[in-house]
Amino acid sequence: MKTFVLGDNKEQVLELIPNKKIKTVQLGATKVCVTRDGEEFFVFETLCPHRKASLNQGFINGMQEVVCHLHEYRFDLRTGQVTSGSCPDLKIFQSELTENGLKIQI
Repeated sequence: MKTFVLGDNKEQVLELIPNKKIKTVQLGATKVCVTRDGEEFFVFETLCPHRKASLNQGFINGMQEVVCHLHEYRFDLRTGQVTSGSCPDLKIFQSELTENGLKIQI
């Protein structure tokens, strides 16, 4: 497992990732989606496990779920568990907002 740091400080990361918007970020050989709800960050795989649709085209609902734009499958951002639909769970990655940036473990 490798740790990457996004941004140089907390304020920079908050500006880089707008609230409840999904950004795609390349971390080494792995591309991930990053979103936040306030100061709580979530990092997850870029493609929906159902039909491999790009999750950066989806949206974040009020229940901290990412909703795929293709078939509206929903995934819990904390656990990756599918909450609506029938497919494998979403792979999520651990992250932590610090004064030195957002630490993400891949």
